[in-house]
Amino acid sequence: MNRHKLNTIAAGYRHTAGLRADGTVTAAGDNTYGQCNVSGWCDMVAVAAGNAHTGNAHTIGLKSDGTVAAAGWNKHGQCDVSGWRDIVAVAAGWRRTVGLKTDGTVVAVGRNNEGQCEVSAWRDIVAAAAGDWHTAGLKSDGTVIAAGNNRYGQCKVSGLNGIVAVAAGYLHTVMLKSDGTVVAVGRNNEGQCNVSAWRGIVAISAGSHHTLGLKSDGTVAAAGWDKHGGCNTSGWRDIVAVAAGCTHSAGLKSDGTMVAAGDNQYGQCGVSGWSGIRLPGKI
Repeated sequence: MNRHKLNTIAAGYRHTAGLRADGTVTAAGDNTYGQCNVSGWCDMVAVAAGNAHTGNAHTIGLKSDGTVAAAGWNKHGQCDVSGWRDIVAVAAGWRRTVGLKTDGTVVAVGRNNEGQCEVSAWRDIVAAAAGDWHTAGLKSDGTVIAAGNNRYGQCKVSGLNGIVAVAAGYLHTVMLKSDGTVVAVGRNNEGQCNVSAWRGIVAISAGSHHTLGLKSDGTVAAAGWDKHGGCNTSGWRDIVAVAAGCTHSAGLKSDGTMVAAGDNQYGQCGVSGWSGIRLPGKI
């Protein structure tokens, strides 16, 4: 989740979700676990999709009244959000859901084997991101906190400042600085952290093995694993939001239509017919 912004598109393991201007939600792609069963949702203001490096998925919707809806795989309780209240932003990771509350605290449900749900002590949070095995939170002072698996240094964020947005992938964390540059920590085997040369970035998204950066001119930068073409975004124009999934990428255009690139085996890139998708809004 970007600071003070609500995500209106989301890319998961093998599915894509989009929030329409009328508050309803549409989804395309794999629906094995019911993660695309969102047609009955209404009055939504944001969406999130559980990403994963391997299997399973769920979709989260934030309602205008601060409550949360969920659809999809729930083996670890990641969809047990019906009791949440006063939520202003949501994030979905592998087998986990994270919610940011109005008072700057954070709640999380789902798999906690690596401590990725241990966020109850966090304070002054303005944005949160859920990776596969770790959770990152952006504080109001521009610093970042993280919990969970740190095998590849994806939680080594304590020395950073001037951050305005945070994104979490499979085993890496990406942060947007106030000057439009980007820093990344964690696993870089596929080059997903090779973002230091990026400039003029206004939004970021982290997939399982790749990273997207939205530039101020509406074009998109990409780094990382590109076996399925998820980084083939160089031709995109007039983009106002981006979402990186496991092996695909989605972009929202200024006219409310969408583009996608990458693996489409399950139809997760089948968004070309979508229209009326809500443009990113602030909290």
